[in-house]
Amino acid sequence: MAQSAPASQNLVTLSRSMRRLQVSDPLWNQHCLAPRLARSYATHTELPSATAARQSIPPIASRRATVPTASRPEPPSADKFHPPVLTTLYSWPSMKPTSYTSYRYHHLNLPLRRDILHRAVVFEGDSTRQGTASTKHRTQVKGSAKKLRPQKGTGSARLSDKKSPMLRGGGVAHGPHPRDFSTDLPSKVYDLAYRTALSYRYKKGELIVLDNEVKLDSDQSPRWLANFFEAHGWGQGNGRTLVVACFPQTGFDENGKELAVPKHHLVDAMNQVGEHGEAQYVHDVDVKDLLSFGRIVIERAALNEMLRYRSKDMTV
Repeated sequence: MAQSAPASQNLVTLSRSMRRLQVSDPLWNQHCLAPRLARSYATHTELPSATAARQSIPPIASRRATVPTASRPEPPSADKFHPPVLTTLYSWPSMKPTSYTSYRYHHLNLPLRRDILHRAVVFEGDSTRQGTASTKHRTQVKGSAKKLRPQKGTGSARLSDKKSPMLRGGGVAHGPHPRDFSTDLPSKVYDLAYRTALSYRYKKGELIVLDNEVKLDSDQSPRWLANFFEAHGWGQGNGRTLVVACFPQTGFDENGKELAVPKHHLVDAMNQVGEHGEAQYVHDVDVKDLLSFGRIVIERAALNEMLRYRSKDMTV
């Protein structure tokens, strides 16, 4: 406090001296307090209004693409980038080529997918398991519930009644009971596996498409059919042959008796020469049949029905 008092007194004295100089010296008022006449660097102008500013600014182009909301874009076709495949048609029983026909890429030219084929075969195997094995528990066996011997004092092991699983004629402790072995598989996955198996046979040249019906006349015996398979190299030595036909349309005569169908005669004849192959109708063929036989001989109508029924996974 002792050092700050002289400093404040000096400031008061200096301010008083400056006031006296301003009053006594006229040059101070002429030069030091004269108004500044120099022009500043900034140019004075009127500020623009908000309306004029909005009109002068050019619109900014939007970078966001406009998507029509009225209609959705159409998906590309499934065969847009895949050409169709050609298949030779043969005539039964001469087996001479008659013409060609085309099928879609997703019908007979799919890539091999072993994982999907395995899932389909396991699904079919699980569905065919009956699961009917059954044994009787001790509660289901008839007999007295009296204890056979005392609990103690005989020197033998403890034993209950005659229905004990340890005795002959008694129940089974942990035997099998009826159950369901079937598993689930999406239908679209199974359809894809079905057409994958057909494509696998087509690429290997083991899919023979017939332009007409496969049938045997009444005078053609199973022996003739066996000679036919051996002559074309379709016999047992070269792999058994699967013949696929459409289910026949049965008719009736004037007396109401069902007419004999040549295709039924074919199925019966193939059963007699089972070492050479097998005949099935189109809806009885599964993925395992398409893969296990040496070749597939199928009617054109049966193939079309098969592809039509097994195309639920195709959206286009």
